Amino acid sequence: MIEIYPNLWVGSERDFEIDVKGELDWYIVHACKEPYHRQLLGYTGRGAPKDHPEYLMARRNNRLYLNLVDAPSPIFFDKTIIDTALDFIHEGLENNRKVLVHCNLGESRSPSIGLLYLAVYTSQLPKTFLDAETEFLRIYPNYNPGNGIRGFMQNNWDDYIH
Repeated sequence: MIEIYPNLWVGSERDFEIDVKGELDWYIVHACKEPYHRQLLGYTGRGAPKDHPEYLMARRNNRLYLNLVDAPSPIFFDKTIIDTALDFIHEGLENNRKVLVHCNLGESRSPSIGLLYLAVYTSQLPKTFLDAETEFLRIYPNYNPGNGIRGFMQNNWDDYIH
């Protein structure tokens, strides 16, 4: 678990379970379908029912549960999920809370969301995608995005960096 910005932490499922799970005042982004989104909604098949009102994401107080898998293609990433995560992180930081964004391994989905947050809401990173990635690796050396989330970020970078 690494603090990438004051009160903004990125990490893994293990970091959440060991270090933060019992901390009820933290804002948590569960950036992984398994096991958190599945447990919250209680589905047992391959995925949540597509007609479920919380198919993409669910919020419970200061917890955000994303139906997010580390898919191999950017077409499987919904911009609404990422936008909601960024807004949620910002809300937590604006409320002077610690925020943890985690996925299963802390290498792909959660650091990608953290990188986007820094690019959108701070002046900490360069404005071009490749330069931002390079700089982010200095902040978060475990950053190793899958092809899908990285492609999503490349495809949408200009929309985020106005």
